[in-house]
Amino acid sequence: MRICVYGAASTAIDNRFVEKTEELGGKMVSRGHSLVFGGGANGLMGAAARGVKKAGGHILGVIPEFFKKDSVEAIFEDCDKLVMPETMRERKQIMEDNADAFLVTPGGIGTFEEFFEILTLKQLCRHNKPIAIYNIDGYYTEMLHAMEQSISKGFIKENCRKLYFVSDNLDEIFSYIETPAEEIKNVKELKDG
Repeated sequence: MRICVYGAASTAIDNRFVEKTEELGGKMVSRGHSLVFGGGANGLMGAAARGVKKAGGHILGVIPEFFKKDSVEAIFEDCDKLVMPETMRERKQIMEDNADAFLVTPGGIGTFEEFFEILTLKQLCRHNKPIAIYNIDGYYTEMLHAMEQSISKGFIKENCRKLYFVSDNLDEIFSYIETPAEEIKNVKELKDG
């Protein structure tokens, strides 16, 4: 299975997040999976890639050309395949098209945006791929509370809880990802409008 991992590119984050994400990369390979990711060498993106590489796994990196040209972010040079599209939109589409599942590690604005876009697409029945959130040290707890508040106030349908899985346990996360998802075929089960 090809798993797209979203996560931070920051070099300023606590090392415990880096260590747990590098462990995630190694565990992916031990379970027979490959990595699709944003191509960055730093932060949790780099940690996941290093973990996969150390374990002998396959890596597809996708990073816009302007990241290199404008020195936006260090590029992970040990990808088995590195794709350099022109735009961020193309980057996300390539990652989505090449993934069988999505795993969200802690991250910033870009990671939040990637998670909510892939979740929205699942809500609209555009894909039925597993989405798991690796909630290291409770990083996503406040975001999940906000989601629950939106559900309680009627802004999000309760069925949307079924669209993703949250855990701080890698075995639970991989069990979820590796289990065929129940398909919801009617968008009205997930969205009003």
